[in-house]
Amino acid sequence: MTGGLLLLDARGIRETALNEPPGFARPTSPFASRVAYAAAHVVPRAAAENVPGAPADLDWEATLGFRRQLWSWGLGVADAMDTAQRNMGLDWPTTVELIRRSAAEARAVGGDLVVGVNTDHVADELIPLDAVVRAYLEQLEVAEDAGAGVVLMASRHLARAAESGADYERVYREVLSRAGSPVVLHWLGEAFDANLRGYFGSRVVPEASATVLRIIEENLPRVRGIKMSLLDAAAEIALRARLPEGARLFTGDDFNYVGLIEGDGDRHSDALLGAFAAVAPNASAALQALDRGDAAEYRRILAPTEVLARQIFAAPTQYYKTGVAFLSWLNGHQPSFTMVGGLHAARSLTHLSEVVRLANDAHALERPELAAARWHGLLDLNGLPG
Repeated sequence: MTGGLLLLDARGIRETALNEPPGFARPTSPFASRVAYAAAHVVPRAAAENVPGAPADLDWEATLGFRRQLWSWGLGVADAMDTAQRNMGLDWPTTVELIRRSAAEARAVGGDLVVGVNTDHVADELIPLDAVVRAYLEQLEVAEDAGAGVVLMASRHLARAAESGADYERVYREVLSRAGSPVVLHWLGEAFDANLRGYFGSRVVPEASATVLRIIEENLPRVRGIKMSLLDAAAEIALRARLPEGARLFTGDDFNYVGLIEGDGDRHSDALLGAFAAVAPNASAALQALDRGDAAEYRRILAPTEVLARQIFAAPTQYYKTGVAFLSWLNGHQPSFTMVGGLHAARSLTHLSEVVRLANDAHALERPELAAARWHGLLDLNGLPG
C-alpha cells in the first residue's frame, strides 16, 4: 500500500488504504481476438469561458495527448461522439477541428480512429427526412475528407421526423449509399439521450431490432457493424445472434461489457465504450489476457472496472462524461478538472468519492499518489479537510 485515501460519504470523511499502481504492460502487437475502441472526451482550456452555452475552447495538447495514451495501450479511438459532449456543449466548428486534428494525429502514430457523423450542426429542431439525409451527408464528407473511419450516430432530427421503421430504412439507405467505406451504425438508448426514445421506429426493442437488421442486411457491403448502447445485455445478445456474417456487434453497454466481450462460446461482442477511456490500461491488459486464451485473468482484471463503470454511468446516465473527465484528471492526463459548458459540476462530491473508491479497488488509478493528492485538494477546496 502507498498511503491513505480519504473518502466522503453521508457520515463524513473516512480513510482507506491507497492501492499500489497497477503495473500493466502495454501491448507489443495489435489485439487479435477483439476489436476495441475507447470513446474519448475533450479537455477545455482551464482559463476558457467554460459555462453553459459558451463555444468550446479546447486545450488541444491535453485533448490530443489523451488520445495518444489510448492508442499507446492498443485501443482504437472513437472521437467526436457522445463522450466528447456531442449535443452537450461541443459545437460544430470545434467538432470539425477535433475530427481533423485527431485524424492527423492518428496518421502520425498509426492509431485506429473512427469519428461520429450526426446531424447536430443543423440548428432547427424539426426538419424533413430529405434534410436529415443532407445533414448526415455534410458531416460524412467532413469525416471522410479527414481520412477517419465513420460511426453513423443516432440523430435527434431523425428521431423527430421519422414516423415508422420504413423512414429509418430510407434515410440509412440513402446515406449509406454515399459512404466511401463501411461504417459503424449506432443505436443509442434513451438512458443516454431521452430525445432518442423509440429510435429505429419503436420503443419495443425486438421491433426496433428488426428494423436494424433490415438496414444492415440491405446495406451490408457498407456496414461494418453496429454499436449498441441500450444497457440491456439480453437485447444485445439477441441482436448479435441474428447479425449477418461480416457485421460486428460493438458493445456500448457500460454496465455489462465484461460478459458481452468474452462472449458465450459461439459469438462475442467487440467494444466501443466510453468506459474504456476511463480504464484504458486495465482494458488493454484484459484484452491481452483474452488474446492469450486466459479468460480467468481477463475477468480478474476487467470485472472490477465494470463495477466502477456502473457508478460512472449511473442515472442520470448522460452525465457519465463527468466521471470520465474526472478520472482523466486524477490520472494526470489533463491539468484541471474542467469541462466544456461547465459539465464538471454535473456530479456531486459524494458521487465522485465513490468513483475514487471504486477506481482504487479496480486498480484504475494509474498514479495513485497523484490521484490522492488531487482528490484531497478538491475536498479541501470544498471545505472538507481530512
